[in-house]
Formats: sequence, structure tokens, C-alpha cells
Amino acid sequence: MKLNEIKDNEGSTHSRKRLGRGIGSGSGKTGGRGVKGQKARSGVAINGFEGGQMPIYRRLPKRGFNNIFRADFVVVSLGRIQTAIDAKKLDASAAIDAAALTAAGVIRRAKDGVRILADGELKAKVSLEVAGASKSAIEKIEKAGGSIKLLSGAAE
Repeated sequence: MKLNEIKDNEGSTHSRKRLGRGIGSGSGKTGGRGVKGQKARSGVAINGFEGGQMPIYRRLPKRGFNNIFRADFVVVSLGRIQTAIDAKKLDASAAIDAAALTAAGVIRRAKDGVRILADGELKAKVSLEVAGASKSAIEKIEKAGGSIKLLSGAAE
């Protein structure tokens, strides 16, 4: 192979379409933009416009609302806690709270508190201090010999 023999693969490059170069080129006059009006000009973005009929986002009814006061809990499963204990990231003998879970990398940030769900198995005897837990999670923790202290009664 010589440097003067190097060339691109067949079909890998395309020559650009030269617009507005006479009707014989096939893309003259309007240059592939159809005909007059707003869309023939540059810089047009008419999102959601449906030709003057009522747009779909106005035809459909509004539904529900977003409660700005709702507490946003971080959900952690019992299986995830057991995995962290097995990996020696969490100390089962010490109390496990939001700060310990963050330090162990189980959660990224505590938000409005941590809520424990019953997914997975818990073998270790742990003492948890969290904002909330499901009833089945509390049963599993107590069955494993551990204890749970709920910091706020609203998150059960």
C-alpha cells in the first residue's frame, strides 16, 4: 500500500446537495423547501401547532395535581442493605441511619428521609433508624432479631 493509493471506501462519502442552482438540477427554485410561507423561511419551529384546530394538549382534560408539600423518601430494600453488610460496607452492629447508608454508597442522598421496603432477605441482626418502613419490612427486621426506630410516624 502506498500513500498515493489511499482512498475512502466506496459509498462512505456523499457530495452535498447544491440547492437553488436552477430547475435543471431538480432542487432549484424553492430548494427542497416546498413553497412560500413561514416554513419556507429559516428558523421555524412550530411545535404543537395543528393548523389552527384545537391542539391535542388543549383537547384533553387536565388530570391530577402535583402536591408540592409531599415528602420525597428514598426507597431502600432489605436485600440491598444485606448486600452492603455482606460487602462490609455497612456495620451491622452499629445503628444504621440515613448518614450510614449514604457513607456506604447504598443511597446517594437522603432527601426527606429513608423508607425501607421488604424486597429481598435480611439475615443480619440490624438496628435501623429511618423515616419509614413497610409493615412487611418491619416484620422481617424483627424476625431477623433486629430493631427499627421510625423517626416520623407519617411514613408508615
